[in-house]
Amino acid sequence: MSPENLENTLILGAKGMVGSYFDFGLKTDIEELDVTDLEKVMDVASRRKPKIIVHLAAETDVDRCEREPDHAYRVNTIGTYNVALACRRVRAKLVYVSTAGVFDGSKKEPYTEEDEPNPQNVYGRTKYLGEVMVRDLAPDYLIARSCWMFGGGPGVDKKFVGKIIKQLAQSEIKVVNDKIGSLTYGKDLASAIKQLLILDRAGLFHLTNRGFCSRYEVAEQIVKILGANVKIIPVDSTEFTLAATRSASEAMASKLDIMRDWREALREYLLEEWKPCLKP
Repeated sequence: MSPENLENTLILGAKGMVGSYFDFGLKTDIEELDVTDLEKVMDVASRRKPKIIVHLAAETDVDRCEREPDHAYRVNTIGTYNVALACRRVRAKLVYVSTAGVFDGSKKEPYTEEDEPNPQNVYGRTKYLGEVMVRDLAPDYLIARSCWMFGGGPGVDKKFVGKIIKQLAQSEIKVVNDKIGSLTYGKDLASAIKQLLILDRAGLFHLTNRGFCSRYEVAEQIVKILGANVKIIPVDSTEFTLAATRSASEAMASKLDIMRDWREALREYLLEEWKPCLKP
């Protein structure tokens, strides 16, 4: 893909954990473009005529999706339908970030691109339906499944890594050790997507950092890297009451080898984006 096409990219939902790491294209967020508004999406696409649309706009709060299924379907499924229709109209390539939540979590080995989806909660179902919209409607697409996302630093990271860091002043933190997954650094995901666009790749790819781990192991690494004086206590997931069902496994393997080990990615993130902001 030519550099001109890469620059003629429209990035939706760019204020989230991944969007800030894109170093190309026109970035928009919900204030400028609400993906649930079909008329607005079609108007912006028709006026700008992008060669690529990167669709990052999504409701990723798994528990909110369970409590408010109509909202989840409107944003994650109908919003993706709208974007796919816009790509179809202007013949743009659609990049859609999906999730390991499309699987049921019962597999003993990491999930591959060939495994059959079987989502178990509202979030997973709405994101999988988004995949279907992309495959059926977009003239050219790249579906990137990620998992256990982290990134954005103190102002943006409200997911697991950010939550653990904000609890480091406590004497102990309880963390589940019976769920596994593959961490994804937003910076590495953005880089991988850019690489695949330059190569003009299309299709479905698992794009997570290499390897898998439990939430407990992630917390242990955070404490070790930041040198925090806090005890991490492993507990069963029944210790916490959550609205949405969590799969036992969200571990993923990729047919590509373009992303580094999760420990290396987490270390860079903590030391470069968090440690300078933490009190000594």
